[in-house]
Amino acid sequence: MLALADPDLDNGPRTDRSATMRMCAVSREVRPIGELIRFVVSPQGEVVPDLKRKLPGRGLWLTASRQTVAEAVRRNHFSKGFKREIRAQATLPPIPRLCWFGAQPRRWPWRQGGQVVSGFSKVEGALAEGQAQALIHASDGAADGIRKLDAILRQKHGNIGESQDFPQGFPIINVLTSAELDLALGRSNVIHAALLAGPASKTFLSRCQILVRYRMADDDKTANAARNSD
Repeated sequence: MLALADPDLDNGPRTDRSATMRMCAVSREVRPIGELIRFVVSPQGEVVPDLKRKLPGRGLWLTASRQTVAEAVRRNHFSKGFKREIRAQATLPPIPRLCWFGAQPRRWPWRQGGQVVSGFSKVEGALAEGQAQALIHASDGAADGIRKLDAILRQKHGNIGESQDFPQGFPIINVLTSAELDLALGRSNVIHAALLAGPASKTFLSRCQILVRYRMADDDKTANAARNSD
């Protein structure tokens, strides 16, 4: 349930664990927590995005869009919400893409367990054999390779989704550069990859969906474009 005494802040990550809705401090709209970002204040008095919703302290929630976060910085919503002087950096809205996946790459679960294949030939085989659960392209990958793999996917599945609305079709992820995919997947020179069935792949896909929502919300005027398909 929502904390009625102070709707702008929660009571910490270990309380109200059953809560599925929160109020955006900017729009004052109550939304599912999957469509919002939780922010906390560090010991140094700086605003920190708590993308895993686990950092200690009381949290302030904002709709997951760059425009909303920028508005919160501009209108000093963090100081108002936390009721003290808060340093919110102007660089806060463009949250680095890899931050959505966590701070310690070696502990990312999808880097182990064989639930990811990379390289054009292996990805092509996974698509042809129906093993792939999602297709990944580096955002700076060559158009020719992307076109060929998408064509194989289309032959197998028919309707495929773009990255901003893939819940309606087969998931295609293109929000990370090749260098970022190298770090995220623990591999070298990743241009194309495929997620295979398994819980680690589901976690990676979920993180990508949140990132896509954040980046696309202001373009299509909705934070629901990449709703989690659970």
